[in-house]
Amino acid sequence: MLFLSMPRFRFLFLLFALFISFPYSSRQASVLGERELPALSPEDTSLLIESPDPLKNLDPTNPASHLSKILIPRAPDTDNNTLVRNYIVSTLKALDWHIEEDEFMDDTPVGKKRFTNVIATKDPEASRRVVLSAHFDSKYFSTYPQNQFVGATDSAAPCAMMLDLAETLNPMLNARKTRLEDGLEDDDDIADTTLQLVFFDGEEAFHDWTDTDSIYGARHLAEKWSTTYIVPHSKRRLMGMQATEISTIEHLILLDLLGAPQPLIRSYYLDTAWLFDAMASIEHRLGESGAFVYQGQDNMAAGKWTSYFHPRTGTGYNYGYIGDDHVPFMHKGVSILHIIAEPFPHVWHTLKDDASALDLPTMRRWNIILRVFMSEYLHLQPQDLKKRSEPHSDFQRSHIELG
Repeated sequence: MLFLSMPRFRFLFLLFALFISFPYSSRQASVLGERELPALSPEDTSLLIESPDPLKNLDPTNPASHLSKILIPRAPDTDNNTLVRNYIVSTLKALDWHIEEDEFMDDTPVGKKRFTNVIATKDPEASRRVVLSAHFDSKYFSTYPQNQFVGATDSAAPCAMMLDLAETLNPMLNARKTRLEDGLEDDDDIADTTLQLVFFDGEEAFHDWTDTDSIYGARHLAEKWSTTYIVPHSKRRLMGMQATEISTIEHLILLDLLGAPQPLIRSYYLDTAWLFDAMASIEHRLGESGAFVYQGQDNMAAGKWTSYFHPRTGTGYNYGYIGDDHVPFMHKGVSILHIIAEPFPHVWHTLKDDASALDLPTMRRWNIILRVFMSEYLHLQPQDLKKRSEPHSDFQRSHIELG
């Protein structure tokens, strides 16, 4: 295997055609297979863009925003890490998501550390799930001022995007579950795939990025899920008696290093090229509709915006991969879509990766893309937003305290 070193010990591995089937094209691709995602109507798209404001939760100047609550130093096994984890948990519990806190101890170059992954599942009875994930820890530094590193793009902003997505989609997911239980859902196969959010702890290396000093939470969870068998009849429509937790994942989508202006996103895997294309197509539809325009900025207007997605070449082999939280799942056959800026933001692993590194129009654009993409993937109905009667109001959310 040929590899090119990325800055500071993260690696981009280039895989040639002879490695197509080993092991980086999924052995466990979605049971529903490659499929068309039904495009939302302009009216439905507008509803998603407007409700709620796609920047409210990502504004670092708003102390009540999700981003502000996460944007603190939060290295593993620290009080701040616990504060951020508790905020994530309390926010999702208020939306009535099922929460699991996956806590474990592991050896690190600086001694034993405690790590806790947060797993939030909208419908734990569903037989399949699409996983949207990011890491919530920040990189450990032992001395001042480096220990004030907050990792805005790495990955406070992606975590805030995930919380925003949960709030936005929640009433639609509730309505879809009700229709499924009442026998009113047109496509039971799609409707029995739920959304699961995973916030990994311990993604960052304590010293240098190696197989044992990195992705602590992801390595632990992939092994746990691959050896945990599902109790028969505990999930709807579950096929087979020997299903493991990891086998019920349709796709794992990993967000990382997002929030800085004009990122470049590549397609790394042939088996999720269609998902990459679907997200790029959504970006194109939104861009040409004028949805990206923010405060009159001309460079986001229809016909003037620039795509975040690098065009695929159509080659018959995998491009390769960047070491990140998806790798242990990929090695166990999970289908992966990695949404990561490459090249990395120039502020990567420096104190400049703070609020000043984030671009509000860019974050707003990511929020809109994710809302539409996940709604189309799950066949949600934005018209349900008009009937919204959620108890989780802005006033109630403002009383979810950090910690």
